[in-house]
Amino acid sequence: MKQDYYEILGISKGASAAEIKKAYRKKAIQYHPDKNPDDKEAEEMFKKAAEAYEVLSDDNKKARYDQYGHAAFDGAGGFGGGGFGGGMNMDDIFSQFGDIFGGAFGGGGGGFSGFGGGGRQRRVKGGNLRIRVKLSLEEIANGVEKKVKVRRKVQAPGVSYKTCETCNGSGQMTRITNTILGRMQTSTTCSTCGGAGQTISKKPADADAHGLKVSEETVAIQIPAGVEEGMQLKVAGKGNEAPGNGISGDLLVAIEEKEHEFLKREGDNLHYDLYISFSEAALGSSKEIDTVTGKVRIKVESGVQSGKILRLRGKGIPSINGYGKGDLLVHINVWTPKTLTKEQKSFFEKMAGEENFVPSPEKSDKSFFEKVKDMFS
Repeated sequence: MKQDYYEILGISKGASAAEIKKAYRKKAIQYHPDKNPDDKEAEEMFKKAAEAYEVLSDDNKKARYDQYGHAAFDGAGGFGGGGFGGGMNMDDIFSQFGDIFGGAFGGGGGGFSGFGGGGRQRRVKGGNLRIRVKLSLEEIANGVEKKVKVRRKVQAPGVSYKTCETCNGSGQMTRITNTILGRMQTSTTCSTCGGAGQTISKKPADADAHGLKVSEETVAIQIPAGVEEGMQLKVAGKGNEAPGNGISGDLLVAIEEKEHEFLKREGDNLHYDLYISFSEAALGSSKEIDTVTGKVRIKVESGVQSGKILRLRGKGIPSINGYGKGDLLVHINVWTPKTLTKEQKSFFEKMAGEENFVPSPEKSDKSFFEKVKDMFS
C-alpha cells in the first residue's frame, strides 16, 4: 500500500500551500542525492517527497486525492498536465522542482543544475511537444491506440561534441568572493554550454546550432478507456531531443471528444433521447438504440409517460479511476405529429367529442390505440 502523501511530507491535511512547499523543501534537502551518495533508501524518499509535492501543490490534483486517495490516480501513470504523479524519475524532479531549493545546493539559475550541485554537470532536457487527438465516444469507452505523425528535433547524424573549454565539462562556473564574513563560493550555469558540459565540435550543414534537425516520426499513443475532454497524456521521451548527453522532452497529448450523433456524455454516464409515437407509448414497444458498444434492443412498457428515464446499467463510459462503468440513461419522448391527414384529424375530432374521453390505457379501450397505430403506421 502506498504511503499517504501528507504523512510523507509530515504535514496535516489542512496545510496551506506555503506549508506544503516548505515541508517538501525540507524533505528534499534532507534526502537529496548530494547529501546521501549511493543511499538507495534516501533516493527513494527523495522521489516519494517529489511525488507527494506534485499532487498536493496542485489544487485540482489535491482535491481528487483528498476525495479518493491514491485510487484517484491508479492506472493513469502516463498522464501529465491534468494528469498524475506516479513513476517520477530524477530528471523529472530536478527539471520540475529545481526552483524549490533556492541556493541550497548551489545549482545554476538559483536552483539545481540538472542533478544538483557537487560538481555534477547538468543534463539538459529537450523541449516538450504538444498535440491534440480527437476521439469518438466508442474509442473513449473501449480505449484505443492512436498512431500520429510528429515532427520532432533529433540529433543530426554526424554531429560530435567536445568538452566545454569554459567550464571544463562541469557545466558550472564557480566564483569565490572575499567578504567581511569570509570567502564565499557561488556557482552559476556555464554561459557557453548552458550547463551541458559539452559544446559542438562538428555538425552537418542541415543541423541547427545545437546539432539538431527536424525529423518526422510516427508515434503510437496508448489511450486508456474513460479519458475526458481536456485531459492531457504524456508520452515520455517523444518530444524534442536534447544536444549531447541530454534527455528528450515529452510529447503531451490533449484529448478532444468528437460529438456523437445520438449520445451525450455527462461524466461517466451517457444520455440518449428516444422518440416514440403516441400509440407506441400507449401499447408498449420494442426499440433498438445506439450504445458505445453497439446497438441494443430495449422494451418500452405500455403506458409509459413522456419524460420517463430508463437506466441501462453499465452501458456508459468506464471510470478512468477504475470505479466500474457509468450508465446509459434513455429519455422517453412521446412524439406528437405536427400535421394530420384528413382521416386522422376526423378521427381525433370524433374521439375528442366523446364524453370523458381520456387517451390513456387506464381509461380507454386498447382498441382505440390499435386504430391510432394503424392510422400512423
